[in-house]
Amino acid sequence: MSNRPHLTTEAGAPVANNQHSQTAGATGPVLLQDHHLLEKLARFNRERIPERVVHAVGSGAYGYFEVTNPDISRFTRMKLFNAKGKRTEAFLRFSTVAGSKGAPDTARDPRGFAVRFYTEDGNWDLVGNNTPVFFLRDGIKFPDFIHSQKYDPFTNCQEPDNQWDFFSHSPEATHQFTWLFGDRGIPATLRHMDGFGSHTFQWVNAQGERFWVKFHFKTNQGIRTLSSEEAATIGGRDPQYHQRDLYAALERGDFPSWTLKVQVMPEADAPTYRFNPFDLTKVWPYKDYPLIEVGQLVLNRAPDNYFADVEQAALDPSNFVPGIGPSPDRMLQARLFAYGDAHRYRLGINHTRLPVNSPRGVAGGARNYGRDGAMSFDGNGGRSRNYEPNSFDGPAQTNEDTGLGVSLSGATGTYVSVRHAEDNDFVQAGALYRVMSEAERERLVTNIAGSLSQVSREDIIARSIAHFRNADEEYGSRIAKAVHERRRSR
Repeated sequence: MSNRPHLTTEAGAPVANNQHSQTAGATGPVLLQDHHLLEKLARFNRERIPERVVHAVGSGAYGYFEVTNPDISRFTRMKLFNAKGKRTEAFLRFSTVAGSKGAPDTARDPRGFAVRFYTEDGNWDLVGNNTPVFFLRDGIKFPDFIHSQKYDPFTNCQEPDNQWDFFSHSPEATHQFTWLFGDRGIPATLRHMDGFGSHTFQWVNAQGERFWVKFHFKTNQGIRTLSSEEAATIGGRDPQYHQRDLYAALERGDFPSWTLKVQVMPEADAPTYRFNPFDLTKVWPYKDYPLIEVGQLVLNRAPDNYFADVEQAALDPSNFVPGIGPSPDRMLQARLFAYGDAHRYRLGINHTRLPVNSPRGVAGGARNYGRDGAMSFDGNGGRSRNYEPNSFDGPAQTNEDTGLGVSLSGATGTYVSVRHAEDNDFVQAGALYRVMSEAERERLVTNIAGSLSQVSREDIIARSIAHFRNADEEYGSRIAKAVHERRRSR
């Protein structure tokens, strides 16, 4: 008898024969009762998920980030930067932008450079490119831009007419086109190119001071590029050339690395800087804001399964942690919505629970009240309550001020609304009670007491009655009495 594990169905039952279908006799038709055959074919038909609209051709690897300059904590309270030598697990996904699945990864195209840091405060995703700028400065133009770069509705080919027509109407893209068609438009390998956060982000330190920041990942392998002719030849011979090179380097222990450096601008500089510091089509000259070293990003492990970790990786620029937040960059503001929405469409509402997307650095994992939805493959919260606030020791807000409001011209992001003279939760409820007839009040009290008396916890009942007392003392007192009588009579 073989010691190999038994092949099973999805339900775990052993499979007797995986080489032949069940038939009605030796020469008869295949039987509908062959559950293993039907299950196998049905799963095969559903193996492909929707590909990314952009960045479909990708490669990825795991590694770590190590701090070399703890002095950076004077600019931000992000915990992953707070000690020299501190290591944080990381995942990096590379990609081309315009090509669909199967397109050569050596195409002349910007490369996605998306880094996830599995920090103790949750996942921080820095979703950038291998260029410090982009084609657009406003997200409202992004769908049109991508349409011009993808396949034409008639020819089903990428059309220079469309690409250049859009460019001719979009002068802000001139800087990026200059990068794209220059020598760095086609990296020789994924290891021999820089990466950038591209956008301007916001840092806040422990004292509540704000800074604007740009992220630069400088390759430690040196810059190497391909000419158009070299890329066409290599891509025609091996469409996954960059993917293969990355995995080969990891396999032989030649771990690629990048030095993370930042440019930091004091908040007060932004309004009077010589151009809009939140314009994604522009860089900050180094002479204005020099690069400051932060640490080393090292890749040292290929994923065991490409689909699980690279295809299902759902990096989202709205994944911030305490100490970093958004800026008024209009492209960034649009991406804060678009990326998460794309993942919810492509992978489903529970994509954040997949291993590659789970917050590995957080003790106990994610804690929230998300429940149900397609592919809820874990315990789905078990018996715990799925609402907040609650009285059952469920996760609660920290009440810690993030200090990460977007401030320009006096406008700030805030969780607090303006208070008006009668912004009171109880005034109008009391007024409504007092205009009711006695018969209406009696029915109201009876209905509330009938429901509230069924609650198992006395503290919940007491807090609820207090709200009615705040609206009107008589209102609350009558409810309290009615609830007491109902509970005593049980």
